Parts: sequence; C-alpha cells; structure tokens
Amino acid sequence: MTDTIDADLSALFEAASAAKAQAYAPYSNFPVGAALRDEHGRIHAGCNVENAAYPVGTCAEAGAIAAMIAGGGRAIGTILIIGDGPALVTPCGACRQRIREFAKPGTPIHIAGPEGIRRRFTLGALLPDSFGPENLLSENPSTDV
Repeated sequence: MTDTIDADLSALFEAASAAKAQAYAPYSNFPVGAALRDEHGRIHAGCNVENAAYPVGTCAEAGAIAAMIAGGGRAIGTILIIGDGPALVTPCGACRQRIREFAKPGTPIHIAGPEGIRRRFTLGALLPDSFGPENLLSENPSTDV
C-alpha cells in the first residue's frame, strides 16, 4: 500500500472500489470509481459510464455527485477517486469544476490506486482561483439599468 488508509478513508476506498468494479468502460477499458462523503456523513459513489457517441459518457466523479444530490446532500466533505495504472487518476477539468460547485478550496481530494492512497490534494491545489457559486451571488454591475 502506498499510504495507510485510516478508518474514515477506508469506507470511501471500499465504496469507490466497488463502484469501479461496476464501471461501463467498453471503449477505453479504463474503469474509474469515485466516492464522496457529504455534509451529513453519508457516502455516495459513482463510476464512469462510457457511450459510443463520445463525449456523451459520464465520469465517476459526476456519478458520485449526482448520487449525493439525489440522496439529499449538497456539500462534499471529502472525495476519493480510484483508477488503475501507474499514473495518478485525477479528476478531469470538467469534474474539477463539478466538484467545485459543491466543495470549498480546502476540500480534500484523495487519489487512489488498487493498493491504496497514492496522493492527496485540496480542491484549491487542483483548481486554483476557481469560479464558483459565490461569484454569481455578488452584484453584477452590467445588469444595472
């Protein structure tokens, strides 16, 4: 194992691994799983689902976020993404922005392989100076008449 998995991350690791095993990846043959813990402490998981009409597929992170929303959660406390191969499987750009919608810059993002946690980031490190919901809450002078 690259890094020890504490009890809190163990449940996320198991959920993401189980989701990865269900991935539908007949084109890339690259299954990915993700699991997140919401503000209520509940775990939500997702897997990538590919489609012959690229880029219509769905990333694992998007699936986990959709499951969180469907389950009544609205905030990501932490997220873990797991994939195979020697390289880190970090969220794509679109998923970084999806995570940003429901997380803060300090939210931990754990990147794992089958052997365990490979690296830890914060959302702010993966998506610095990001645009988020609070940007839309400020007054927009261009709408003043």
